[in-house]
Amino acid sequence: MRHPRKLKDNATYHVTIRANRREMVLFCTAMRILFLNVVKRAKKKYKFQIDNFSVMGNHVHLIIRPGKDESLSRVMQWILSVFAMAWNRAHFQTGHVWGERFFSKIINNCVEFLKTFHYISQNPVKAQLVKSSEEWEFGGLWHFISGQKEIIGEPVSWLQKIYRNYCRIFCPDILK
Repeated sequence: MRHPRKLKDNATYHVTIRANRREMVLFCTAMRILFLNVVKRAKKKYKFQIDNFSVMGNHVHLIIRPGKDESLSRVMQWILSVFAMAWNRAHFQTGHVWGERFFSKIINNCVEFLKTFHYISQNPVKAQLVKSSEEWEFGGLWHFISGQKEIIGEPVSWLQKIYRNYCRIFCPDILK
């Protein structure tokens, strides 16, 4: 029996999505780009902000804030179903792309936000895909540094400070 999803108005969530059977559905660059393109389309259809993200080989992490009167479940259902249909078309397959329903946890305070931000940023480093998190093209830090605003948008001032300080501490080479 599923536990009801914990939702709260104006909340920020850490969302994790896993591929069915932990298959590497996002392993190739084309599929990662496809996923990000679906997110871009979703941002035109729904009101939500992504504060950080990382698209890995078999899962995705997001820090997401649904807009006023917007449903986290509706946004995620659209993203995941549209991507699944596109993935199946591209691979001439049918059936499930994603495993169990997406995981979401409300981020309750600044400390939790910073820990989640760091965890997501370091995911590709821990997986040994890059040496430093700002090198990961499929993550929020790279998008912020390179001025790509279609996924993370223009971060609010406090979030810009987090990105800059994170870079100063964890990626000092890029500030030279």
